[in-house]
Amino acid sequence: MARERQLPRLSRLSRRSLLGGAAAAGAVTLTGTAAGTASAAVGTASAVGRDVDVCVVGGGLAGLTAARDLVAGGSTVAVLEARDRVGGRIVGLPLPGGGVTEGGAEFIGPTQDRIRALADSLGVATFPTYNTGKNLLYKDGTKTPYATDGLLGAVPPVDAAGLANAAIVQAALDDMARKVPVDAPWTAPKAAEWDRQTFESWLNVNAVVPSAKFLLDVATTSIFSAQPRELSLLYVLYYIAAAGNESTAGTLERLTDTAKGAQESRFVGGSQQVPVKLAAALGDRVVLSAPVRSIARSGAGYAVTADGITVTAKRVVVALPPPLAARIAYDPLLPAARDQLTQRMPMGSIGKAIAVYDTPFWRASGLNGQVVSDSGVVRSTFDNSPPDASYGALMGFIEADEMRAYDAASVDEVKAAVLKDYAVYFGDKAKSPTAFVLQRWDNEGFSRGGPVAYAPPGVLTEYGAALRKPVGGIHWAGTETSTYWTGFMDGAVRSGERAAKEVLAAL
Repeated sequence: MARERQLPRLSRLSRRSLLGGAAAAGAVTLTGTAAGTASAAVGTASAVGRDVDVCVVGGGLAGLTAARDLVAGGSTVAVLEARDRVGGRIVGLPLPGGGVTEGGAEFIGPTQDRIRALADSLGVATFPTYNTGKNLLYKDGTKTPYATDGLLGAVPPVDAAGLANAAIVQAALDDMARKVPVDAPWTAPKAAEWDRQTFESWLNVNAVVPSAKFLLDVATTSIFSAQPRELSLLYVLYYIAAAGNESTAGTLERLTDTAKGAQESRFVGGSQQVPVKLAAALGDRVVLSAPVRSIARSGAGYAVTADGITVTAKRVVVALPPPLAARIAYDPLLPAARDQLTQRMPMGSIGKAIAVYDTPFWRASGLNGQVVSDSGVVRSTFDNSPPDASYGALMGFIEADEMRAYDAASVDEVKAAVLKDYAVYFGDKAKSPTAFVLQRWDNEGFSRGGPVAYAPPGVLTEYGAALRKPVGGIHWAGTETSTYWTGFMDGAVRSGERAAKEVLAAL
């Protein structure tokens, strides 16, 4: 069976990440602090004003990348970030015994060229995601270890009929995705037909074997942190098409795979090193704790008002996911199409739970820490241990319906549910971690979900053209606006590069 016709690699979602953008290597010389801190060179808001060529709203990868390229192009820049840290949906969570684990975006893989180039320029190395040993399938109350290097690769060992049906479905999705232009999916030949239906309605007709439907459902929640019923079929096809680059077609397999897929590698020392070092290079151009409240036309430019600071600029780059960009007051009002777009693109629902142990004990049992499950609050896991295995870390994704069910729960309640699942998957040793950390993006005030803002039916064909189209001197960035690797760190970097080019051409 041809590799592109194998089943979805359900070792976990893209991760995709999240807000970001990238700059050309060497555009700004690094002058800041070590990764993992907010950087002493970065400022905090005070009751002052700044007058610059460009104001960038958002200090995630997209905004920082745009700022770096703008500075390299000779522009004066101010970056306003609402949080007390940079990185957006990339965050390092400190562990009580030392070290950092990723609470947000962490993985990169093949064809994610721009995030890799940015990391290389900043001296942030990568290492392979731990993938030695067997995966686990937990289905219908039965735990089945399976090899990831056999004939079926990382495909969970469901029944033969389900495997065959899922292979057919994946091949059909990849074929349809090749007909979707990544820069304008709403112009695909069957865009109207595909955008009228949910992904679930299409799966109900095509994934007719229950075990095949299970595989596709798990793949969907892993990639989008949303249920198939919430997603437009056209949006899913676009997302698959975007999982490549200018010379390599996207595939569903690349979204879900670990080896040779979007979860192939991690960053040594944690992914937040990339935005932290990028912000350090920008120095006091970056202002923290400055949530932007309004963007108003002022003379030949704009007045961008945040808590404690007002920036006047000729141009503005808004590097936020569409739902959060909509919470800024604009004067004059944005065009109806842009506002209607932002009203209709919700964030996915996601949390990450990391349990820390003295050692990665599951490895001694021949397991790689990766699980696919049909039950529990955590239905996919990864080995998040550091490259030297100085401690063990199990990371579990809580997604879509499961995350929404626990949004209002206490940390102790979430911990109990997560550790119960880990014990089912990995045995009683999993019940007693030395530390437990939880990041619930739904409850994070300046994200309200993740990893990406997605499009339900009808959105792309009616409003998609407004996603990247500048409004006067306001330009849009963020991973949602990328033509490749939407929803991932690479997409964030690409969007920042594109926005900077637009602005430099206009100034």
